Amino acid sequence: MNASRPRAPAGARLAQGSQNRSLERGLEILRAFRPGTDLLGNGELAERTGLAPATVSRLTQTLVLGGFLQHDARARAYRLAPAVLSLGHAMRAASPVLKAATPLMREASGAYKLNVGLASADRAEMVYLESIRYNRSASLRTIVAGQRVPVELTSLGRAYLARLGAAARSRLLADIGAGYRAASWRVIAREIAAAVRQVETAGYCTASWQPGVVALATPLPAAGHAPLVMNFSLQTDEAPASVARSYAQDLLALADGVARAIEREAAGGAG
Repeated sequence: MNASRPRAPAGARLAQGSQNRSLERGLEILRAFRPGTDLLGNGELAERTGLAPATVSRLTQTLVLGGFLQHDARARAYRLAPAVLSLGHAMRAASPVLKAATPLMREASGAYKLNVGLASADRAEMVYLESIRYNRSASLRTIVAGQRVPVELTSLGRAYLARLGAAARSRLLADIGAGYRAASWRVIAREIAAAVRQVETAGYCTASWQPGVVALATPLPAAGHAPLVMNFSLQTDEAPASVARSYAQDLLALADGVARAIEREAAGGAG
């Protein structure tokens, strides 16, 4: 299934209690750049963000002057500037969550011989904060920190949905569902409902949205931080239920250990 979804018009996203519309629109321009996208012209940016072409033109000029975009005169288009990369590096280097979680994730990946991920939500996608890949095949090491995966299809996203309030979950799913054909969405919605029940009763959920790969995920409580989700994934022909029997308790134990390590890191920083 194609994981890409039509994006809601920027006007709709920015009409909810905006504090600074110019800033929010500028951030929409930066969000339009995704892995595999080097150059985007004003027309493409207008299409991706739903912003008016004149607005896009003003914003790209401002972002170039601010050092967040570079203008390629030959291509008449823009690419992200190094300042954007430096922000990501600053976030990772300073994150108490990653300081606490990464060593434990590496240890678990080696011990259980599988992939371990930690992610947080950004709108209708989950963003990997850290990804420890056990697989030695290059094709299975493509998930890295900063990678985005869809909320509705993945174990990470479904575990996150299970921890949202019912009203917030309904709003988010309504937005996501609008990008699908009705028949396809009915199947996905049933799977999400089952995953939510599984998290509520067992503490984790499973998913297999990529052929030959099974993942299971659990919400990770961390006071003072955005909602976090941790997952295990591995290449296997086993059914998700069989994988869960083998690894679910290990995942829950790791999540508990990481949560306690984050608390200790926060206490040490406060001291």
